[in-house]
Amino acid sequence: MIDHRFHLRSLTRAAALASLLALGAGLGGCAGVGDSFASGAFVDPAKYDLYDCKQLEGERKAQAARTAELQGLIDKAQTGTAGSVVGEVAYRNDYISARASAKLAEANWQRSKCVETAPPIVAPAATAPKAASHRSGNAAH
Repeated sequence: MIDHRFHLRSLTRAAALASLLALGAGLGGCAGVGDSFASGAFVDPAKYDLYDCKQLEGERKAQAARTAELQGLIDKAQTGTAGSVVGEVAYRNDYISARASAKLAEANWQRSKCVETAPPIVAPAATAPKAASHRSGNAAH
């Protein structure tokens, strides 16, 4: 006689495996959304309209750092068990949003014809000779 429980258990496992594979394939298809037209839905197109060049410069740097951080988290998640699924579910929407914000800030930067500000030049502090300060003090000890 055929054990129906074994057959049912095998079908259940096969269905679960097929579902996981379909989910992984579906989420994997979202990986390219970060640079597509649909990514614009993740950010308000007028978000940076009132920003001046100094504000845009700070925002561009912040978005670049956030994008790099999220990419690092996605890459790290992919090294674990079911990592690509975890990376997609946990970080992909934030990554897409950060990329879309970065692209929008960059577009406003270009449109406003902004230029990078040079980092401030820090001159070495002048130090007074210590020997001279001790000699000019009280002469009578």
